[in-house]
Amino acid sequence: MSALKRNEAQLRAQLLDVHHYAVTLDLTGDDDTFDSTTVIRFTARTTGDTFVELKPDLLRSATLDGNPLDPAALEDNRLPLTGLTQGPHELHLDTRMRYSRTGEGLHRFTDPADGRTYVYSQMFLDDVQRVFPAFDQPDLKAVFEFTVTAPADWTVLANGITTRLADRDTDGAGIWQSAPTPVISTYLAAVAAGPWHSVTTQHAGLPFGIHCRQSLAPHMDADADEILSITKACFDRYQVKFTEPYPFDSYDQAFVPEFNAGAMENPGLVTFRDEFIYRSAVTDTERQSRAMVIAHEMAHMWFGDLVTLAWFDDIWLNESFAEYMGYQTLTEATRFTDTWTDFGVTRKPWGYDADQRPSTHPVAPDDVPDTASALLNFDGISYAKGASALRQLVAWLGEKDFLAGINTHFARHKFANASLADFIDSLAAHTERDVRGWADAWLRTTGIDTLTPRIEDPAGTNGWTLTVDRTGSRPHHIAVGVYDRDPVDGRILELRELLDLDVPTDEIISAGGERPALLLLNDADLTYAKVRLDETSLETVLRGLSGIPEALTRAVVWNCLRDMVRDGELDPHDYLATAEAHLPEEHDLAIVQGVLTFARTEVAVRYIAPEDRTAALGTLTTIARDLLRRTEDGSEPGMRLTAVRTLVGSATQPDTIAAWLADDTVPGGPALDPELRWRILGRLAVLGAIGAGEIDAALAADPSATGEEGAARCRAALPTPDAKAAAWNRLFHDDTLSNYLFSATAQGFWQPEQADLTAEYVTRYYPDAIALGARRGPAIGEAAGRYAFPAYAVDEANLKAGRAALTDPDLIPLLRRKLVDQLDDLSRALRVRG
Repeated sequence: MSALKRNEAQLRAQLLDVHHYAVTLDLTGDDDTFDSTTVIRFTARTTGDTFVELKPDLLRSATLDGNPLDPAALEDNRLPLTGLTQGPHELHLDTRMRYSRTGEGLHRFTDPADGRTYVYSQMFLDDVQRVFPAFDQPDLKAVFEFTVTAPADWTVLANGITTRLADRDTDGAGIWQSAPTPVISTYLAAVAAGPWHSVTTQHAGLPFGIHCRQSLAPHMDADADEILSITKACFDRYQVKFTEPYPFDSYDQAFVPEFNAGAMENPGLVTFRDEFIYRSAVTDTERQSRAMVIAHEMAHMWFGDLVTLAWFDDIWLNESFAEYMGYQTLTEATRFTDTWTDFGVTRKPWGYDADQRPSTHPVAPDDVPDTASALLNFDGISYAKGASALRQLVAWLGEKDFLAGINTHFARHKFANASLADFIDSLAAHTERDVRGWADAWLRTTGIDTLTPRIEDPAGTNGWTLTVDRTGSRPHHIAVGVYDRDPVDGRILELRELLDLDVPTDEIISAGGERPALLLLNDADLTYAKVRLDETSLETVLRGLSGIPEALTRAVVWNCLRDMVRDGELDPHDYLATAEAHLPEEHDLAIVQGVLTFARTEVAVRYIAPEDRTAALGTLTTIARDLLRRTEDGSEPGMRLTAVRTLVGSATQPDTIAAWLADDTVPGGPALDPELRWRILGRLAVLGAIGAGEIDAALAADPSATGEEGAARCRAALPTPDAKAAAWNRLFHDDTLSNYLFSATAQGFWQPEQADLTAEYVTRYYPDAIALGARRGPAIGEAAGRYAFPAYAVDEANLKAGRAALTDPDLIPLLRRKLVDQLDDLSRALRVRG
């Protein structure tokens, strides 16, 4: 499929005004294809030639202003439109399209739990052409209307309110019509159809609804009040923050199966991965994450849907804003008042890691030549770094001027497209500060600044001085925390003062007092930078981290230690020892989960030598047992669940967790639910304590989609040559696995305990993954790079083979980006090991 080049899009935007899409879909055919008929009304400003994009299974016919076009002219997803005259035109196209099993285009899923089928669209970034023909670029907005024929027991959802008009005489299939949308971009058009279970309500004069597949109905009903209350609270808060009213006629949220992203901001019909409908127990931090995604996607109704980027170099205008607004609005409007701690310990490291790889790019990159390049930039930089930059902008500019600027931006560009320059102009209208200079420093540069304190306490004086050394070029408005030890309990740290500091312009001189026990740059986490600790402060936090009073401050310190491990400045064993010393006293769940995740997935299995791995997992087991003992009274169910998960994932012997499985409970709770059973089964499979028979029995007891994924993960994890060969064939040669089953199989295949068994597959991975990406496309290619990469083969041979593979001409862009990142992480792990 040809990627649309930026200059092609600019020329087409100069030629065309697109007004209206009337899309007719028939979903009552076979399991592989559907009929799609489209009428596009547009105007040519001058005479000229252009093209429309489509990727059909069959183009039956095409007419332009009643004149037939040759279907054979369709080449590489483009149908030429030549000799256009100035004035209005009408294009008719009749196609047969193919359903997707990879989460792209119109994805079709049959629920193994009950045999019911669902379809939903994912048009982003340029996949609308898999569903219907379009002038597929963000600055050719138009009105969309859908007419959908679907099986009799299905409900059809779309961007606008849908109405069942009639039943087809032949088979009773329903014919549904959607209300016309305001003008929106092609990638935001959306349809979802199936026998949905729905909960609907009215709010602020609009219909609101949440929808899921029938097998998840009891679980959605259990959480419906929470989901809808979060939705309404965020909606009301945005109505206060933004002067432009909500621009669409309804607000539906569909939780759909096998969704590749977390969610998608289709106006009026947001789609979410249906793992957010919890079948099993989850922590409150996970509930907060779901709430944040709800808030994030709702922010897109303004940032992205009302005002849309003109080209994909400004994707940050969508994602960074929605990320920032999601966390901030959740804090303001819901019970989740400490979201920035979770952001600091979970999301910011995603940005920090991405920004230190060779594939880094500016938040607002200059060079995005085509849609294939644009797809590479949906990463920790566009989301986490961009949101961090906006948080720093608010700290520097002030929230009042910031909100005034974005409301001016909405007013100037509503139902249109805008660029970074437009946004900066809107901000500049409300402040005397140099926002253009700020944007150049923050949005047009790459990499992370590092801030390091130099503290001096000259002899004979009752005071100390602070100077901040900066590696990098950005200005930073930060808070500096000055802490003393509690005079009674030296394990507790007390805040002496919180200083405002502009780096690099200020030097702080304390008029008196002793040198602090801890001096922390970027306390409150207002900027995006790595921070370092002076020698005294480092000793203080290694001994007394759990005694720091504020969770967000502790998150900043844990990120500092994490960065030091990755940069080779702190021994990974010392990181584990610090976790062992302080996590049993930590009550912030986001911090515990974030630290344990890094310790388990990076430190214990990649940064520590293989001969030390068992001892490292033993340390994690000790932490988990300490947390289990602390939570026996039932006061912290989320912490207890986190401890159980950690103990399962760190088990080096099967006895304890096998006993839990046999008893169907953890002593003292919790009882095992489907998620915990599959987690235990997965670890027992790795350890060779179960076989195919036990996996088959577990699947028979849980014949759900997540059960199928759990079984696929377990089968691939079995430590036998036959199991590995079968899993490899399913991954790289079968081509029938859906996106989710592919990912589950890949997750099970590579295990650090099985390095000898899988050694022969390390070099096979690269040619097989490259061929797979070329055959199956970006979604599976990305999954192959993310989940199927041999990350636990931390050796020079793997690194050498991977670097050689980067020269393969068949390597698709998205897989290439994943390999570049994975190989850089592998190289870092080798350096940390020394």
